Amino acid sequence: MSNTTSTNPSKPNKKRKTNPNPETNFLINLQSCTKSKDLTTAISLYESALSQNLRLSLHHFNALLYLCSDSATDPSSKDSALRHGFRVFDQMLSNNVIPNEASVTSVARLAASKNDGDCAFELIKRMNNEFNVVPRLRTYDPALFCFCENLEAEKAYEVEEHMGLMGLSLEQQEIAALLKVSAETGRVEKVYQYLQKLRSTVRCVNEETGTIIEDWFSGQKVNGVSCDLGLVKNAVLKNGGGWHGLGWIGQGKWVVKRGSVDESGKCCSCGDQLACVDIDDAETERFAQSVAALAMEREVKANFSEFQDWLEKNANYEAIVDGANIGLYQQNFTEGGFSVPQLDAVVKKLYERSGNKWPLVILHNKRLRSLWENPSHRNLVEEWNEKGVLYMTPHGSNDDWYWLYAAVKLRCLLVTNDEMRDHIFELLGSNFFLKWKERHQVHYTFVKGNLKLQMPPPYSSVIQESEKGSWHVPILFKGNSSQTWLCITRPNVCESRDEAQ
Repeated sequence: MSNTTSTNPSKPNKKRKTNPNPETNFLINLQSCTKSKDLTTAISLYESALSQNLRLSLHHFNALLYLCSDSATDPSSKDSALRHGFRVFDQMLSNNVIPNEASVTSVARLAASKNDGDCAFELIKRMNNEFNVVPRLRTYDPALFCFCENLEAEKAYEVEEHMGLMGLSLEQQEIAALLKVSAETGRVEKVYQYLQKLRSTVRCVNEETGTIIEDWFSGQKVNGVSCDLGLVKNAVLKNGGGWHGLGWIGQGKWVVKRGSVDESGKCCSCGDQLACVDIDDAETERFAQSVAALAMEREVKANFSEFQDWLEKNANYEAIVDGANIGLYQQNFTEGGFSVPQLDAVVKKLYERSGNKWPLVILHNKRLRSLWENPSHRNLVEEWNEKGVLYMTPHGSNDDWYWLYAAVKLRCLLVTNDEMRDHIFELLGSNFFLKWKERHQVHYTFVKGNLKLQMPPPYSSVIQESEKGSWHVPILFKGNSSQTWLCITRPNVCESRDEAQ
């Protein structure tokens, strides 16, 4: 019996193409409209989808809402975008499609486009309560900026408070808006508060923020508090330098100039010396605790605890040395190995720079035993040991934790070319880690056997508030790598304090 089914080998079986269903077609067409910013066609497609009783998903509604919110910024399509945008959102809720953060952000932008900050803010709170939608910074921005532009300062502060409850941190754009509305509504103490927030958030301000700061100081005559100079100095020291946070100091009109700072950190406009800013006391303690906690998770707990106890009893060091990093520097050649002369050169240089105080060199026990067993190095190792220069980390340990903890805990210099980009350091977070590195890390090079230490910079390019109550604000312009500095002083305060010193 013959098989009636025949096959043609020249035409292999192909998977039959299936046409997308109507819902998929609608989404594809909506995405095309979004790219071309074609609101009219998108609304027409939406109306057709409703008439066909298509099952609309979150993706459909979000595409429409995004296009409406984007089109609302164009005066020619604003009215249509607002009318249809809110109608789409109502339909979304009516269809029991649960909105997400993108949905809420688009509708908040629509509300702000019609100058209704209250609607935008209430929407965020409602969606968070009803659907557990977790807002992002961009979700709050429409309400915040709307209140700030309308000089509704108290409402803007309420939005900021709600952001904090959601665990969000302000960035320059949001702080600048709050700073401006505070300045324009005469809230002097709030201006001070947002200047401090700006100082702790960004290193340099952009041109727009710089103009806000410059305009406020140029038109103000703020009477500040009269603080004891010792109290101010102690506050600056506790905060790591560069700010005191005690409020406006002195009285009289501000003098605002744009200028520069020389290589040593001296302001060319007023002559003040800028500080090399460190993390503050509380941050330092948290940092040390974080390093210790992570180390104990990865090290033998008893070994690291023993090092902590030893460090408490030997806390007079001013510099910590990453021995392995220096000994192995540029040793990737055939005869290369651990260079004791390089390590010795660093130890001696630090001894000379510090007024005859020995640094602490952290070395793994395997490395140290190898040096000890070498007759040509034994005398030097014995000398270092007698002087208290060495700490030997135990078998199986990672000496990175030891030298980092010592440098943080003792608040001293750390000599290493290790940029600490390893994943273990990422666990510490970058918020104050970079600031700490700038203030404490010493890089080095050996050129033809000659050591050169690259010490931390003499000053930090960050917003600074001096003991005299003056301010220095670095401004970075777009497309320009050089900085301009705002120098903000009260001449009478500077003169009186200079005399007191």
